[in-house]
Amino acid sequence: MVTVLLPSLLAHESGGRNRFELEAATVGEALRALPIRNLIFDEHDDLRRLVNVYVEGVDMRDRGGLEGRLAAGETIRIVAAVAGG
Repeated sequence: MVTVLLPSLLAHESGGRNRFELEAATVGEALRALPIRNLIFDEHDDLRRLVNVYVEGVDMRDRGGLEGRLAAGETIRIVAAVAGG
């Protein structure tokens, strides 16, 4: 089982829940199991540009991306980037 932590904005969209315990073999599998999947993935099933994902504090891109394998007990944290100018 892995834990997925959501920022407050996404937690609001998931009915107030900011923590999910899931059975998932990969980062992508865990993220796609979330009730806010449509907010973090685009119409091509790619992670949206301003969504950053960390596994145990390491950027998921450095751990194999969405196909990166997960071990039991690991924590995934979703961070929505801030953009503007």
